[in-house]
Amino acid sequence: MGLFDKLFQGPKIDMEKSDANAKKMRLLFDQVVEDGDRYRLLFGYTEDVSRFNYGFVHGSRTKIGNLIVGWDEADPTIVVVPTVPDLSGCGEPTYYRRSEILKAYRNKYPTDAFIIYPDRSGYIGINAYDWLDDEKLYVYVSQEEELAAFTDFFMNRFAKK
Repeated sequence: MGLFDKLFQGPKIDMEKSDANAKKMRLLFDQVVEDGDRYRLLFGYTEDVSRFNYGFVHGSRTKIGNLIVGWDEADPTIVVVPTVPDLSGCGEPTYYRRSEILKAYRNKYPTDAFIIYPDRSGYIGINAYDWLDDEKLYVYVSQEEELAAFTDFFMNRFAKK
C-alpha cells in the first residue's frame, strides 16, 4: 500500500465497538417493543426533533435525534425508538404500519432521507448511513448490510404515495 492509499483510505472501522453497539441497540429495542426479535434493526437519526418523542435527548444542544429503527417484512411495519448516542437509554416506540400511514417515500434532496407521513399534520424523516463515526452525535455502528436491506424493504414493500 502506497502513501497515497494510506492517506486517503479514511478512518478504520472498529468492528468490536460497532458490534457491541449493535448488541446494545438490540437490547434497548427488545425492552420496549413487544416481539422485538421479529424486527431487523438499523441506526438512524432525524433532524426534526420538534415532531417526535425525544424525552431522552433533551439536554442535547443539537437538533439531531438518534433513532433505533426496526422493520418487519412479514407485516410491513417500521418501529422507531428514540435513543442517545451512548445507548444508555431510550424512549417509547412509535409504530408506522404501512396500512395506517398516509404516504412514505425516499427524499433525495436536500438530504437522502426516508420520509413517513403518518397523517396530514406531521412526518418523520429518517436518515441512515452505512457508517457513522461522530460519537458525540451518533451511535458508532457499521451497518452496510442492514442499510441495503432496509432501503430495499422501504422502497419495494413500504413506500406509498
